[in-house]
Amino acid sequence: MAHPKVSILIPFKNTEAYLPQCLDSIIGQTYQNWEVLAVNDHSTDQSRALVQGYAQKDDRIKIFDNNGTGIIEGLRTAYSQAQGNMVSRMDSDDIMKPEKLAYMTQALVQSGPGHVSVGQVKYFSDRGISNGYARYETWLNQLTETGSNYQEIYKECSIPSPAWMTFTEDLDRVGAFEPNLYPEDYDLTFRFYKHGLQCIPCSQVLHLWRDYDTRTSRTSEHYAQNYFLDIKLRYFLELEYDKTRPLVIWGAGNKGKQIARDLQQQNIPFYWICDNPNKIGKDIYGEPMRPFTFLQNLAHAQSIITVANEDAQKEIRAYMAQRNMHAMTDYFFFC
Repeated sequence: MAHPKVSILIPFKNTEAYLPQCLDSIIGQTYQNWEVLAVNDHSTDQSRALVQGYAQKDDRIKIFDNNGTGIIEGLRTAYSQAQGNMVSRMDSDDIMKPEKLAYMTQALVQSGPGHVSVGQVKYFSDRGISNGYARYETWLNQLTETGSNYQEIYKECSIPSPAWMTFTEDLDRVGAFEPNLYPEDYDLTFRFYKHGLQCIPCSQVLHLWRDYDTRTSRTSEHYAQNYFLDIKLRYFLELEYDKTRPLVIWGAGNKGKQIARDLQQQNIPFYWICDNPNKIGKDIYGEPMRPFTFLQNLAHAQSIITVANEDAQKEIRAYMAQRNMHAMTDYFFFC
């Protein structure tokens, strides 16, 4: 498989201002054996006509109308038409670096099935990038540098939607776009992890990620924080939770409270600890709030950590190391 065809899936809706840069960046790739499956998700601007114009000039670009509504249905529509040996996604408002497809296909050919090729990303915006997005970019690229994207998977989506490529057979094996779970890129990342696809380390920025006020991840309810917590807890309970071990929640902020409520609804017992003297000793949702020192009374506990402060997280890691407890086995950062 010297030059496999890559199917690039692009759901789009009302992004006429950005689609030319997106499509031009694909046409300008150094690797040319690709097809674009672009799916119009009920746009009300000129996006569809714009993509149709590109399709008339380049038969590798194919346009379809969404069989349903939303990104997941759009991805299913696109994937049903895919003919490639490898599959990748692209956001219609982003830009590929010219070497992106060449780098990712070569990585997959060399590594073989059972792998997912990932790439580093760089945010760009007309108004500048916020500190939060800059920190996310740094965190994400540090993981991608070593292919350790799953090591902190419960913190945040560690393989963003436009920054992966895999063999079609492997995408099918993990369930492709079958689940109706949002955020859909985070769910897919967890399924890559669940099925053991190995991330190939990448030291290059391959994708330029546009930020603006009306991008879907900022405006859709499907990307609100509660959806992220739902996905995290769902997969934690499926893949990590050991019923024979005590379960502990660290932190009594909004995330800790939501997780506590969700565990109660599923009748899963847990202990709750924090360092807030105003909360220690009180009951929240009928659960006593205990100090961190209570952990010493529990043998071989598993911990969900919802403490967001970075200095506090360093202290927690040091404390866990002293007790010979390990990340992704004994404790899991959920923020």
